[in-house]
Amino acid sequence: MPDLAEAGGALRVAVVIPAYQAAATLGNVLAGVRTAAPDARVLVVDDGSTDGTARDLPADQVLRHPANLGKGAALRTGIDRAIADGADAIVTLDADGQHAPEHIPRLLAPLAERRADLVLGARARTGPMPLPRRVTNWVSSTLATRIGGVEIPDAQTGFRAFSAEVGLFNSPDQSRYDFEAAFLLQALVWPWRVVSVTVPTIYGGARSYFETGRDTWRMARVFWGYRRRILSGAR
Repeated sequence: MPDLAEAGGALRVAVVIPAYQAAATLGNVLAGVRTAAPDARVLVVDDGSTDGTARDLPADQVLRHPANLGKGAALRTGIDRAIADGADAIVTLDADGQHAPEHIPRLLAPLAERRADLVLGARARTGPMPLPRRVTNWVSSTLATRIGGVEIPDAQTGFRAFSAEVGLFNSPDQSRYDFEAAFLLQALVWPWRVVSVTVPTIYGGARSYFETGRDTWRMARVFWGYRRRILSGAR
């Protein structure tokens, strides 16, 4: 696995971590990020937590929402700040421990080598991934592949790396879990260069705030907006 110096080169990297009620897991995630990306600027977006999620972190690392606005809103806040602070590359990962920070250099490598604009950390739909998530992941990945004309093995991953330009020009209106789907589909249609690298599939005991019915419906609406592209395929 490349180290960050090799993968990031001269890139100014910002790591954005949306966090809600993540006091039990955030510390370990941050420790892993600091080891894997010691020179990166780390931005935690506390999305209205009430459990002291980011209480003891340095002030310049924490952006706070006064109320829970949704994962997409937290990502947008962090991405905007990273761009304003001069980041060349932005990495996003979750605060619940489902993304292994030691793989950050693998995500950055295609950006540093200038062969990608957006890199997805693709998880296998096996083992720890619950069956309902495997099904929705397969459906969304199949549709995203059709829309973009490039293989997308994991359309639902939140473990991503992308250039500041992608973060600037991709501005979905969605504010919850559907933001990530909208962000990816916008990138595929633009078309930015999207590649995937394999990362572990991790599902632990941390509570998920994904509301199966409501959030699945929200994501379905995002894909519905690309129905003509799904029918015709990428051109």
